[in-house]
Amino acid sequence: MAEQHRPHRRPTAEAPDGFAAALRSAVRGEADFGPTARALTTMDASNYRRVPLGVLAPRDADDIAAALTVCQEYGVPVVPRGGGTSIAGQATGTGLVLDLTHHLRSILALDPAARTATVQPGVILDDLRAAAAPHGLTFGPDPSTHSRCTLGGMIGNNSCGAHSVAWGTTADNVRALEVVRYGGEALRLEQGRALGPHGVRQLIDAHIALLRTGYPDLPRRISGYALDALLPEHPGGPDPVRAFCGSEGTLAVVTEATVRLVEAPRARALAVLGYADESAAAEAAPGLLPYRPLTVEGMAADLVREPAGLPRGAAWLFVETGGATPAEARAHAERILWAADAVDGTVVTDPAGQRALWRIREDASGTATRMPDGTEAWPGWEDCAVPPARLGPYLRDFRALLAQHGLRGTPYGHFGDGCIHVRIDFDLLTPAGVSRFRSFSEELADLVVAHGGSLSGEHGDGQARAELLPRMYGDELVGLFGRFKDLWDPDGGLNPGMLARPAPLDANLRFAVLPEPGRPVDVEFGYPQDGGDFAGAVRRCVGVAKCRTETAPGAGVMCPSYRVIGEEAHSTRGRARLLHEMLAGEVITDGWRSTEVRDALDLCLSCKGCRSDCPVGVDMATYKAEFLHHHYQGRLRPAAHYALGRLPRWLRMAAPFARPLNALARVGPLAALAKRLAGITPERTIPALATETYSRWLRGRRGKGTHILSSSRVVQLWADTFTEYLSPQVGRAAVRVLEEATGRTVLPPPSGVCCGLTYVSTGQLDAARAVMRRTLDRIGLLPGHPLVVLEPSCAATLRTDLPELLPDDPRAHELASAVRTFAQYLEEYAPDWTPTRLDRPVVGQTHCHQHAVLGDAAERRLRERMGLTGELSGGCCGLAGNFGFEKGHWEVSVACAEEQLLPAVRGSEPGTEVLADGFSCRTQLDQLAGRRARHLAEVIAEGLDREEGSGR
Repeated sequence: MAEQHRPHRRPTAEAPDGFAAALRSAVRGEADFGPTARALTTMDASNYRRVPLGVLAPRDADDIAAALTVCQEYGVPVVPRGGGTSIAGQATGTGLVLDLTHHLRSILALDPAARTATVQPGVILDDLRAAAAPHGLTFGPDPSTHSRCTLGGMIGNNSCGAHSVAWGTTADNVRALEVVRYGGEALRLEQGRALGPHGVRQLIDAHIALLRTGYPDLPRRISGYALDALLPEHPGGPDPVRAFCGSEGTLAVVTEATVRLVEAPRARALAVLGYADESAAAEAAPGLLPYRPLTVEGMAADLVREPAGLPRGAAWLFVETGGATPAEARAHAERILWAADAVDGTVVTDPAGQRALWRIREDASGTATRMPDGTEAWPGWEDCAVPPARLGPYLRDFRALLAQHGLRGTPYGHFGDGCIHVRIDFDLLTPAGVSRFRSFSEELADLVVAHGGSLSGEHGDGQARAELLPRMYGDELVGLFGRFKDLWDPDGGLNPGMLARPAPLDANLRFAVLPEPGRPVDVEFGYPQDGGDFAGAVRRCVGVAKCRTETAPGAGVMCPSYRVIGEEAHSTRGRARLLHEMLAGEVITDGWRSTEVRDALDLCLSCKGCRSDCPVGVDMATYKAEFLHHHYQGRLRPAAHYALGRLPRWLRMAAPFARPLNALARVGPLAALAKRLAGITPERTIPALATETYSRWLRGRRGKGTHILSSSRVVQLWADTFTEYLSPQVGRAAVRVLEEATGRTVLPPPSGVCCGLTYVSTGQLDAARAVMRRTLDRIGLLPGHPLVVLEPSCAATLRTDLPELLPDDPRAHELASAVRTFAQYLEEYAPDWTPTRLDRPVVGQTHCHQHAVLGDAAERRLRERMGLTGELSGGCCGLAGNFGFEKGHWEVSVACAEEQLLPAVRGSEPGTEVLADGFSCRTQLDQLAGRRARHLAEVIAEGLDREEGSGR
């Protein structure tokens, strides 16, 4: 009964006594008020940070209603959160965060005849598109975060995407909504039904003249509440659904949505048009709209790091066309190509070529966060929109305003809709820089309005722009926004500080809590891309959450642990957020000793995938090594760190006793005891030691390799730990091939050299540095000669970790630049040599470190020359050096292998070659699939043996 409840309180940032217990008793979902959950949700993809009280993962609409009832009773504010990729701060809050991605992610119905789907708010956009695809349908709006953004978040922000010129915004594609107000009342919104809570109709009727004249006519007007959608003359009548879209979680929480699906073209083509500059591209864009393209996207050269595949020009338009057949789509694109007044252009019909070009555009929100000189750039004015016909003049004025303030930015975006994205090199770390951020924001708002535009054209106002809405709409209309909010949410409990009565645009900046500039954190790695500043390295993560993609078939690696666990703490973004909060010291209070950060990093495979796949180059493997170094400094480490982290030392000592040790390892009880003492998971089999090391074999050879006549006719082949002690057959094969292909002699390796990989991966950085210095003393690198490294993880360590741990030693940089993979060396030093064609299909694994650091283009070309057809799996094998051997990692290790690698190998045809250049990958395949994989060098050597046997 109502009289038995507490009186409603105004929302507060403090957790009232009894709130957590009351919430947990009212819901079935998981409520977490611990530091990890709070730290993970302090930020979205914006410049802002607000610390919540806790996080709730509701199981259903009843949970949401119950939670909102309890929150109203205790005066706790609420912010609904989807993928957490909002760029204006609206996915952050000080009260209870509703994580709608954990349970509420079902597609409840899909009606191909009606072309509708009913979804829960946590449904990932790509999942909806995949479900609709077999029916020839899709959901039209497609922001660049389509692989991880949610439908609920898209409704909250009224998201758009590249195809809005054809299919409109999210508001254009939502038919009905089930929502719950603060306090627990459920409502259904649908055109032709009630306009919302009591009093909304009267508010509209009382201000009908203002609503008819107060909104600019724009295809991308996202700013403010769309109260004009409630006018009686709106097509089809007042539309409360359209008015609700873009409300940024300030009115109610969506529990269910019925959305419109559109027919997806059976074939697509891409006309890429080059222009002299971005203004020329912008001015050309409106003229292409009568041809009814699917997209008209634009970007300039200062955003494109590698313009491969782009036609001549300093700016480009990506104009996608559709058709019932490939020929029809191409003809459509060619008509646009001939009609466009472009400097140059091309039509791309190959799907892989189109994906490669679109990837440049989709990664722009991350790529643009770093200027070419490495300077940081930030959102804040990410998506202003002006009438498309005004875009060219607006861009010229915008560039001039940037120059006036001494700022730089790289505009790109939806030129066909007049919507521009940009990251700007604001200094948000100092008071003077923040002051400039404010003054620039105010002047840019005036400039946008002068061109007839909207402060937001896609991502919403949030905290970044809502303070400036009076400059666009005037005080009277903005006052109506507040009254509209009050009718929906009289207690002010839903996402306070957004849209109506917003917080200042320069408050709650996420950088203010980090160590001050000029006082960098004392760290071990050099962080050359971040000026040696660990805080700067952590700031790289801007929250675009590409790492939260759960299915990424193909060559991509990031983020294997998230893909198999599905929890934010085990994504690259989640780990970066925890490190940010560790440096802030407010939520994570024990610094480098943090158990929260340790636990999140524990399941990081150190695959380095984020180093290349993350649009901003977050390098979590390095951050993990740094953290482990400090976390365990002066303390007892896990047993696996001593056993596996110092593996090169133990293998060197064990090598003379390989036969008896192998025999003992086959005795079950002894092996079990050894694994328990070493911190190795009991499910693993201990790999056998080689009875003859690679070095011993090479030094004992007769003939080639024993007499060196000229230093110009030699090959320096690195004897890594795995090749030396565990798989010397790979080294023997490589020697055979290198000498045959180049006519050069492979040098015996110096003794006692090691890249330090295992020490780095376990965070034993003092030992790693000592090992590396000893290696530099002994390596005797011949000037001008590359160093061939067979093991990809060792090559990556030498290429990156070595110079970053020894930044002041010129020998480290010299050695790093000398590193070549086996295929790279053959391509460079034996370009005319023709390997034996084997003409067989291949399957297997591209090593994650090779993908991230070294690239595999040379390997692909070499396989092609040999007639080895097929693609190798992306992702990570899951063993990842010491990771898959450590106790507690077995399930994740196996799940990573099952994500791509094992299904591909099991599904291969008989006679398929299984390739894996990494020892970890070969071991994983042997232990989980019972298949022997080979290094590419072994396969080529087999071809040489075949030639010799046939007398060729």
